[in-house]
Amino acid sequence: MADVIHGSIYDYPVYYDLLFGSDWKAEFDFLTGCFDRHAGRPVRRLFEPACGTGRLLIKLARAGFDVGGNDLNSKAVDYCNNRLERYGFGRPVVLGDMSDFRLRRKADAAFNTINSFRHLSTDLAAESHLQCVADALHRGGLYILGLHLLPTRGARIDSESWSARRGNLGITSHMWTTEIDTRRRVESLGMTLHIYTPTGRRRIVDHMEYRTWTAAQLKRLLCRVPAFELVETCDFAYDLDTPFKIDAETEDVVLILRKRENSGLSRRRGRS
Repeated sequence: MADVIHGSIYDYPVYYDLLFGSDWKAEFDFLTGCFDRHAGRPVRRLFEPACGTGRLLIKLARAGFDVGGNDLNSKAVDYCNNRLERYGFGRPVVLGDMSDFRLRRKADAAFNTINSFRHLSTDLAAESHLQCVADALHRGGLYILGLHLLPTRGARIDSESWSARRGNLGITSHMWTTEIDTRRRVESLGMTLHIYTPTGRRRIVDHMEYRTWTAAQLKRLLCRVPAFELVETCDFAYDLDTPFKIDAETEDVVLILRKRENSGLSRRRGRS
């Protein structure tokens, strides 16, 4: 019988890294393709807000990029830095809030691809996050942001399951929507991880809340951060050759944002 643990999946970085890092190659190729195709400057230095275990940072560092990041979970930060240090890249990730940070050295590109943005619980926090990223980038630099939108027309996906394996460790995950409160703009989610090893089984049960974003709400948010221009929109197929326009049925979206060459001095509009 499996041991059952009620807690945050972010407190188990080994499991999180395997589960969300198994398909890193598609994201890696997409990011580097964006750098080549859309950046207004050579991309050397990268920053990932809310980087978690750094599942992409380690791949990008080994490909020759100078990487950094931040995250609010100390266990994830330690896991990320320990791995980067083990491969000779130091400890460039810090404990920090994705909606309230500054970089000592500006980056050429930043990315956040799997919905971490939706942990920001207010529009003010989301706006502050985008402004922080804009301030952290050189002019012409890119921010690649992936999230799920709430469709206002048509069907939506309300559950998802996937599995991953590394050596003797196997994980099967199931995530489902338990409630959507459109007035408060909160999507409540349940998530269960089934972990299998040669010596036993365990189950982690988590609950999380995401802020909901419709296409119209996201458009209004982007208008409030004029330092960025929307260059292209793709989906989680990560195909740069098949961009599309967001509409009321859109659910998966990856925004390719570029800091304007004439953005001038950035403005901070508050903190959440």
